[in-house]
Amino acid sequence: MHDRKVTPDMVPIIKLARIKKIPYSWISGYYAGLNFGRIADVMKGRMFSDIPPAKQLPPDFPAT
Repeated sequence: MHDRKVTPDMVPIIKLARIKKIPYSWISGYYAGLNFGRIADVMKGRMFSDIPPAKQLPPDFPAT
């Protein structure tokens, strides 16, 4: 299986979702199998640390 790459447009959504305590599994599912490690890389500032969180989640994001 190929590890999906995180793109800059994904980062604000990932950051806001984690701020809202949305589980990694929901974020991974939204981005079609994004590896939990890539989500952690974003949250720990190892990737795209300069991109701020989104103001709101997309309307099609899984609801809590």
